[in-house]
Amino acid sequence: MRKNFLLAGFSLLALAVPAAYADHLVAIAGPMTGQYASAGDQIRKGAELAIAEINAKGGVLGQKLKLEVGDDACDPKQAVSVANAMVNKKIVFMHGHWCSSSTIPASDVYNEAMIPMATVSTNPQVTERGLKNVFRIMGRDDQQGIVAGTYLADTFKAKKIAVVDDKSAYGKGLADEIAKAMQGKGVKPALRESITAGEKDYSGLVSKLKSAGVEVMAYGGYHTEVALILRQAQQAGLKLTIMGGDTLTNSELVTAAGAAADNVLFTFSPDPRKNPAAAPIVKKFRDAKIEPEGYVMYAYAAMQLFAQAAEQAKSTKYADLEKAMRGGSFDTVIGKLSFDAKGDNKLPGFMVYQWKGGKYDYVAK
Repeated sequence: MRKNFLLAGFSLLALAVPAAYADHLVAIAGPMTGQYASAGDQIRKGAELAIAEINAKGGVLGQKLKLEVGDDACDPKQAVSVANAMVNKKIVFMHGHWCSSSTIPASDVYNEAMIPMATVSTNPQVTERGLKNVFRIMGRDDQQGIVAGTYLADTFKAKKIAVVDDKSAYGKGLADEIAKAMQGKGVKPALRESITAGEKDYSGLVSKLKSAGVEVMAYGGYHTEVALILRQAQQAGLKLTIMGGDTLTNSELVTAAGAAADNVLFTFSPDPRKNPAAAPIVKKFRDAKIEPEGYVMYAYAAMQLFAQAAEQAKSTKYADLEKAMRGGSFDTVIGKLSFDAKGDNKLPGFMVYQWKGGKYDYVAK
């Protein structure tokens, strides 16, 4: 009888020990495949280095982080499937998704499962629905739209400006905000058009722009369509300047558009690569042959946010993490992060950038 009791005790101990030292499962989700896969690759690279650095310093609360990766291909239905899969895996934190149209429905799933998430999705509805689990580490489209629209109205008021979107939650939302800001400055768009993302021919749009005498196009959408529109505008003899949003940080735009990419302006948060405090991390990325452009540093910052919040809360339970994130202040490679009652970054900021010679930098004032 005593022998059986001891065996049972050892069995319970064997079950308990792995649980005590289990990894914290954290996740990223976004377009790991499809036409926007390069953005997913940026997110993955940023998260992987952050986790390696955190684990090298002992992990979080004495336990290592393990990364789960979800591919939503920027498809809302697939995003919900990814979210449900992540819930089943019992992740404790999500950085995702990327397209606002994916983030919005996926966030409902994480909220119901009580999983906190950080996101760079910029559509206002990401944080306007009263969800307590969502923390936006970038600004909003109604903020970057003002910056882009004001810049267009001030800089190109003597030219005809069209406003075009790709019908997505992100693209249409941003384009509407740009148009509103332009009109607030007394500049009415010469054309207001929509296209379907993923098509191979935008010559019809280019013809409309040329016929209307448009030389500047404000665009709400992603880099792949911009590159194609620029090439087809060149073929039609139209020298077109395009102003877009944060998704135009992608260097694939230069690869696809060539020299015409030098005619692309966009809004984005202050470049974290220029943050002196982030210099050691920038060097580590570059030593690994990774240029930390676009969303690389934001994914790194998201993992820093989780690690610091968990250490402050001394817990990875949802209620404790949510309270810590909402009330705390966190030092990250993209700067200090703190959040308002909606989960928006308290210190958002957007700058105007331009591609030149294969790199982007602030527009000279």
